[in-house]
Amino acid sequence: MGDLLPEDGRRAFGRDPAAYDQSRPDYPDAVFERLSGLLGPPPWHGFEIGPGGGLATRRLLRAGAAPLLAVEPDARLAAYLAAAGHAELDVLNATFEAADLAPGSFDLGVAATSLHWLDQDLALAKAARLLKPGGWFCHFANVFGDPGRQDDFHDATQALLSPLPKGPSGGGGPVPYALDRRARLDDLTRHFGEVVSDVWPWTLVLDSAGVRALYATFSNITLLPEDQREEVLDSLARIAEREFGGRVERNMVTAFYAGRRLPS
Repeated sequence: MGDLLPEDGRRAFGRDPAAYDQSRPDYPDAVFERLSGLLGPPPWHGFEIGPGGGLATRRLLRAGAAPLLAVEPDARLAAYLAAAGHAELDVLNATFEAADLAPGSFDLGVAATSLHWLDQDLALAKAARLLKPGGWFCHFANVFGDPGRQDDFHDATQALLSPLPKGPSGGGGPVPYALDRRARLDDLTRHFGEVVSDVWPWTLVLDSAGVRALYATFSNITLLPEDQREEVLDSLARIAEREFGGRVERNMVTAFYAGRRLPS
């Protein structure tokens, strides 16, 4: 298996939607405070690209994105989201590229740890067209690992994980996609009149079972054949238990970017 492609991302996360939803860490409150500060008083008519299990979706609804249209390419995840029965949430099972959405209809567009699976220029150009003048497109991501801090669990698992396929969140170089600030701002500047960014470091603490559950949601692991996937996950849990006493700290960074469609 080579490095992962966009079509892999459209099928990587729906094998067990509930486990995927429950095992991914939440986004910091600062993300939604920043978003609210940009948009002003709710409600906001919004769309979300690739909501997955709804981790950011629920927070967006609570913050005031109502109604909210979730565009999810994986039918299993789309069904999981729809079954939640949120009154202000509509779910469209489609790729963002193919979704037939009315231009100039939205106050807010969001991609939460999903934009790296899309062609940047095409996705951002479409997002800009969908916004009303003055509307904002925001994308943010939880990055599992902070290049500026020592991460012992990362080091202890490198030999196990480095041979696996690489996903686009890695950025294809030494800097993860979401932490390449210059590139992300350049992408936004080509399509929006005002751009902003922010970053928040934090620490995720996991027990051995939590390590196994979290890594089972990573695209380069969940797409492995079942026997290989289970072997990798078992090995991660053993490392967590034997070398870290069942308490693993991952250095996290949440990166936030936003672009505003200028008023006409």
